[in-house]
Amino acid sequence: MSNDYARVPLSALELAPVGSGQSSADALRSTAAVAQRVEQLGYRRFWVAEHHNMPGVASTSPAVLIAHVAAQTSTIRVGSGGVMLPNHAPLVVAEQFAMLEALHPGRVDLGIGRAPGTDQRTALALRRTPEGLNAEDFPRELDDLLTLLERPEPAEQDGLFGAAERQDPHGPTGPTSPPSRTSGLVATPAAESSPAVWLLGSSGYSAQVAGLLGLPFAFAHHFSAKNTIPALELYRSRFRPSAVLDEPYAMVTQSVIVADTYEEAERQALPGRLVQVSLRTGRPRALPSPEEAAAHEWTDLELEILAASPGRPTIGDPASVRAELAELVATTGADELMVTTMTYGVDARLRSFDLLAKAWV
Repeated sequence: MSNDYARVPLSALELAPVGSGQSSADALRSTAAVAQRVEQLGYRRFWVAEHHNMPGVASTSPAVLIAHVAAQTSTIRVGSGGVMLPNHAPLVVAEQFAMLEALHPGRVDLGIGRAPGTDQRTALALRRTPEGLNAEDFPRELDDLLTLLERPEPAEQDGLFGAAERQDPHGPTGPTSPPSRTSGLVATPAAESSPAVWLLGSSGYSAQVAGLLGLPFAFAHHFSAKNTIPALELYRSRFRPSAVLDEPYAMVTQSVIVADTYEEAERQALPGRLVQVSLRTGRPRALPSPEEAAAHEWTDLELEILAASPGRPTIGDPASVRAELAELVATTGADELMVTTMTYGVDARLRSFDLLAKAWV
């Protein structure tokens, strides 16, 4: 088997999973331990997610967790996968990441998403007004954020999407000549460098925006597999060179669990499957242990929900996982592969990252 896939760097996405009988503090300590290990193993970047009102996830405040992880590591890039921009004022995000960049220059990634990362009730509590529950203001908020971060190439004066929208009526909708809300403002503290801004997505919308702005793009293959190829094609076809990138740069994210044997990998994967079904049936829960998951009596409805999942994790021994991920890289043309691993115990998570790194050569 050719090892052309090995040219593609590995990165890690962490949700800080909270297991049954464990505390959020336990989960956050485990997250720091995972960051330290993947740095030692040569992973390129370590991102943390933003989720709210989920008993099985402790990663609710990316900026705070990034600061902790960055202080516990020294070389790996750290960032958000991502900050859900509609939940936050652009100035707040800009100042948080300007501070992170000032503290850890050249190591900070700001991954931006436009989904809430939670249910509608929690989204309302975060945004405070019903008007904030749609994504229509996302283009202007993104424009504000990039301006505050002093992006090398400012957006066009008629807005991020004004000119592009007139050229392509099927492009993303956005305000034309929106009134500036950032005039005279600057994100402080002023860093000597800027965080690297990424757009995240699970559909074609953010792919198109990332292409138009010449930004790197990360696609959530792990929960939107059917949209991966169309979104990446859209990103590359719409890409316009910028001061940030001369050519497209796409990262694909996949759920991965590697163990010494296929049977052990399946055992470690079962708790995550149960949590996935629990979320989709409106009963979020902490991550069960493999023993608790094995004892669960699955209903027909739960099995149907699991079978209809829009993403399929990559699970198995090192050789089988390497082969499947190499095929994913070849099919998507990904420039980078980010893996997310959800296991009950941190030891199993560390073992998975270790085995994958050794196989990816």
